[in-house]
Amino acid sequence: MKVAGEPIVLPRLLRFRDAPLYLGMDRNRFNADVRPYITNIPIGRQGIAFDRLELDAWVDDYKSRNGRRLKASKPEDDKCQNVAECRASARKADSGTLRNAAAMRRAHGSGKARAHLLALRQSKS
Repeated sequence: MKVAGEPIVLPRLLRFRDAPLYLGMDRNRFNADVRPYITNIPIGRQGIAFDRLELDAWVDDYKSRNGRRLKASKPEDDKCQNVAECRASARKADSGTLRNAAAMRRAHGSGKARAHLLALRQSKS
């Protein structure tokens, strides 16, 4: 039984079935990407375990080689300081701004149709 207020102790050795879950990956990815670089620790006749600290070290190394940081936005670059103002300006359409391609086709027709009409007008003249 657990007593309230007792700290939770993580095991130092993680069994093979738990190690991929600890790293947030499936068993196949664990076998291909992680297992060749860490120590297998036999437990009993068939059991295999891995050192949790060695798994943590693998993650740190992987992160240093493959991790990408997001570019931090600069506060002075933000045009909208007030969320309500940003939403209102996003909804407002500037004059001369076309809302979508369908509206343009309705207003002006397609380019081929205009060219055909222009050719017909010129042939009639």
